[in-house]
Amino acid sequence: MLKVLDHLEEWLIATLMAAATTLIFVAVVHRYLSGLPWPAMQDALLEINISWAQELCIYMFVWMAKFGAAYGVRTGIHVGVDVLINRLAPGVRGKFIVFGLLAGALFTGTVAYLGAHFVWENGAHYAFYRAVGVDTEALGLFEGPTTPDLEWPTWMVYCAIPLGSSLMCFRFLQVAWSFIRTGELPHHDHGHVEGIEDEGDESIIPYNLDDNLHPRSTGKGDRS
Repeated sequence: MLKVLDHLEEWLIATLMAAATTLIFVAVVHRYLSGLPWPAMQDALLEINISWAQELCIYMFVWMAKFGAAYGVRTGIHVGVDVLINRLAPGVRGKFIVFGLLAGALFTGTVAYLGAHFVWENGAHYAFYRAVGVDTEALGLFEGPTTPDLEWPTWMVYCAIPLGSSLMCFRFLQVAWSFIRTGELPHHDHGHVEGIEDEGDESIIPYNLDDNLHPRSTGKGDRS
């Protein structure tokens, strides 16, 4: 089940990134060609309205950022200042790490709850009651605001907050549980390129490097 969630997370981020990049490219080319003094092509391009492209790209990048943050927690790519933490004794260091992960889960869980409440009050309640056949006018409910160009209900866009924050909260708890069991944190090698074989010494364990620059393990999951 977790593998499915991992793949969905990765595919969503990659799809949003590819779609946003393609849309921006098309919008820039359209804007450039529309300014050329070629009457036939200019008239044809001006009839194509893609003024909504910028707004849609912003929304896609917001969704990509929210789910990308959760992906970063799972893979350990978030930047953290851990110079002081790495100088602590293994037992004390482990307690601080667990505290930090649980604090992250608490914060993102709170954001998810408040975000869900905001989305519900922003128009999601109206859409839900209408979908189940409730007379919204009798209850005095009205449709929420819409976006300027696309004219989409804003609650659909704001769903990125509770959904992305909920996933991020789950990832914090997942990493905390894994650390408690194994004593290891997710580690991402920023010098590694996917698909290219590393020629370094595989016997080197970054958690065992005593240079205060690499994360250290508590000793539970170290290889001898």
